Amino acid sequence: MGFRWTLVFLALVFGFSLGSQGANAQGSSTLIEVGEIAPDFTMKGATRYGVLQDPVRLSDLRGETVVLAFFFKVRTRG
Repeated sequence: MGFRWTLVFLALVFGFSLGSQGANAQGSSTLIEVGEIAPDFTMKGATRYGVLQDPVRLSDLRGETVVLAFFFKVRTRG
């Protein structure tokens, strides 16, 4: 069970770091309010061992706690 949570966490961090780079280019400025259901999305997953072959979907995690963490200075000199 611990490995799955690690997998989910790393997949979300990896996916959002890639997705945040293109969000402004698409002109998307819609924000989600606290408590509102997030839209379904698919992204590449990653663990400490590398990128996963199968994508991770938010809807696959329905009923589980999902934590979104943003590390904007990870692996940078900043």
